[in-house]
Amino acid sequence: MVRTQIQLTENQHRALKRWAQQIGISLSEAVRRCVEERLARENPTPTYEQKVRAALSVCGKYRDPAGPSRVAQEHDRYLAEIYRK
Repeated sequence: MVRTQIQLTENQHRALKRWAQQIGISLSEAVRRCVEERLARENPTPTYEQKVRAALSVCGKYRDPAGPSRVAQEHDRYLAEIYRK
């Protein structure tokens, strides 16, 4: 953990301290939970379904200007060639 110093208004400190006491955690843990909750709302972790939808949305959109290749079928052979060099 990283030690840091913050400044709260008196009302924020009082309310946060009261909440921490009600649920039986330290003031530091209360601050960490508030920060974590806010960060999760700002940058939510995508669900599995959202990841699949995003991956499917790009399928077929990008084509190699040199034409189709056999990389998917022959990736082991291509890797072996590269590592021999």
